[in-house]
Amino acid sequence: MEIQRKISKKLSAWQKSTARKPLILQGARQVGKTWLLKHFGDSEFADVAYFNFEEQPDLKQFFQQTKDISNILQNLSLIFGRTILPQETLIIFDEIQECNDALNALKYFCENAPEYAVAGAGSLLGVSMSRGNSFPVGKVDFLHLYPICFSEFLSVADPKLFSYLENINEIVPIPDIFFHRLVEKLKLFFVSGGMPEAVVTLLENQDMEGTQVVLQNILNAYALDFSKHAENKDIPKINHLWTSIPSQLARDNKKFVYQTVKQGARAREYEDALLWLSQAGLIHRIFRSEKPGLPLSAYDDLSAFKLYLIDVGLLRRLSLLDPIAVTEGNRLFTEFKGALSENFVLQHLVAHFEGEPRYWTSGNQAEVDFLIQVKNNILPIEVKSDENVRGKSLIKYNELYKPAVRVRYSLRNLKKDEGLLNIPLFMVDYTEKLLGL
Repeated sequence: MEIQRKISKKLSAWQKSTARKPLILQGARQVGKTWLLKHFGDSEFADVAYFNFEEQPDLKQFFQQTKDISNILQNLSLIFGRTILPQETLIIFDEIQECNDALNALKYFCENAPEYAVAGAGSLLGVSMSRGNSFPVGKVDFLHLYPICFSEFLSVADPKLFSYLENINEIVPIPDIFFHRLVEKLKLFFVSGGMPEAVVTLLENQDMEGTQVVLQNILNAYALDFSKHAENKDIPKINHLWTSIPSQLARDNKKFVYQTVKQGARAREYEDALLWLSQAGLIHRIFRSEKPGLPLSAYDDLSAFKLYLIDVGLLRRLSLLDPIAVTEGNRLFTEFKGALSENFVLQHLVAHFEGEPRYWTSGNQAEVDFLIQVKNNILPIEVKSDENVRGKSLIKYNELYKPAVRVRYSLRNLKKDEGLLNIPLFMVDYTEKLLGL
């Protein structure tokens, strides 16, 4: 099964750019970085030279012994088995964070051999924590790969429904026959989430139990990463934080509470563990905004934040919510006080809009789930996990700040009414387009 990723257009633009630099494709583990680069190379280049520093640690010697790109290319060609040609061969350095010298060598590819197309795939953690002279500041391009989004999922699960959504160009209600089918596909997405192996297992094999196993294996691999890459003193704290996230999100007030992690826990004890999970790309840390002003980051209350997982499927599996919930009405959307729906929306907002969203509260009177910056406008966002959309928070926010538009995601139909844009949950990928309409 081949899932067309929207980021492929950005890869093509990188390939054609006259100012092209070596590329680092970042993202959390298991989001499909290696597959994407290999597929792109097979589609757009005559040849693909693939090197993996985790599987072939001896490759590191080539970069430790010299900074001369011609010598490095000669050695790599011998390993590859044929000549690596400029413009025609895509050179892929996988797990590049395992070799600081290779990371540093990207600088010399940029300065002395720009005709070669070089792409490195690396975990967020390894690249972000690279130290000393190893990081080629200003000499690389970056792209970030997120989990598969719902529209990408839908393009395979039901191409006709996908085509229908792609061609919506006005804000009018979606016919019921399409709406209900889209909700059913959304339930399936909540089962698999956006991790490619889980998506393929569910859609290609129609195997929910196999999907459960895949997601659990990914969670297990992340736990192994904790013990492999984190400082020994932080490993228990990272585990406690990670496993506490479902219970944090199940509360009415989803503000992160350290006491939920461990009795007597204090913020300063867990700051390094939080930073580790964030740098690894496994969580999104959403701060409370004291005021919806520009820039949003200037008004962060650093003592108040919410934590979400990278992917709604992983959150469902970590929460031990069985896929049988697919058959139980809207339970997948409403479980844990709507936490799965919030996580679903958040992971798509992060992928589509610059800057991390924030959230806003007004004492104990109101809470707006997310704030996003679109150009120079701050837009409030409310997430409702069912058709019941009653709530005072957006009304209170509107009275105070008069935003250009308010956004609500729910299981109600597409509609705009007096400055409130209601977007069905399954159309979250089309938010920017709908705002433009």
